[in-house]
Amino acid sequence: TTIWSSTYPVPSEPQQIPVGRPIANTQMYVVDHNVQPVAVGVTGELLIGGAGVARGYLGRPELTAEKFVPSPFAASGTNRLYRTGDLARFLPDGNIELLGRIDHQVKIRGHRVELGEIETRLNEHPTVSDSVVVAHETGEGHKQLVAYVIPRKGEKPAPNQLRRYAGEKLPDYMLPSKVVFLAAFPQTPNRKIDRKALAAMEPGEGTPEHEYDPPGTAVETAMAEYWRELLTVPRVGRHDNFFELGGDSLLALHLAAWVRDQYEVDLPLRSLFEHPTVAGLAAEIEARTWSAAAPPRLAAAADREEVEI
Repeated sequence: TTIWSSTYPVPSEPQQIPVGRPIANTQMYVVDHNVQPVAVGVTGELLIGGAGVARGYLGRPELTAEKFVPSPFAASGTNRLYRTGDLARFLPDGNIELLGRIDHQVKIRGHRVELGEIETRLNEHPTVSDSVVVAHETGEGHKQLVAYVIPRKGEKPAPNQLRRYAGEKLPDYMLPSKVVFLAAFPQTPNRKIDRKALAAMEPGEGTPEHEYDPPGTAVETAMAEYWRELLTVPRVGRHDNFFELGGDSLLALHLAAWVRDQYEVDLPLRSLFEHPTVAGLAAEIEARTWSAAAPPRLAAAADREEVEI
């Protein structure tokens, strides 16, 4: 037996498929943590009211109390609402779009991140068939977002391309540090995506956009080795990008402190954003080191003053 609460007429070539609008005698609400409605476009939990709301879970009073809550809305048709646990938002046309599950929320750099919202954005890219985003634990308690992507047949999207596309609508702390392409996702015995299996995978380097080019100078070699340890990646080439390997503003502070300790150079964070590769940043450090060590300029003859002794 199946039940449903909403309907949506699917067009011939849909860009995305929302769950639509509630059916007759049913109400759907998108609310915040205080069970208050959120604005159009804002993500919240989807609650359902109306004639289809059940009395509860058989023999499970604790779960019933958690999922079936008093309704603060007079129009709900019942005195209770069902908490779906789904993240959703109202679209401008009145339809509701699902964005994932509440239990797929993680905290990244102090921000609560809804993984389903990132997946929804990636799936809107014309080269992407499906995606799953998981949070991988890295060294020192840091979490790193990794996007596992199944490309559409015949397509080969570049990781940078997908990150830039996601960044058009998402803040930087929601952008995947790595993009890994797969032919299929691992599944549970119930044929659902096995997120635990993905989280246990070693993301490695993802799919590089360039051939590996080893560090050349002594500064490049030292920096590549430090990046490898800091970002927990197998290897770092001279053209690898700090942020594409999983770096963020917090790790950039660690890098700036390392540069100060190793080369006695105060490197502003702006320099890392302007020169995010090993080669670029090494050249910047060498230039600043040379400038600091250069002898003072002698005054030109015309600027000299004769003094009798």
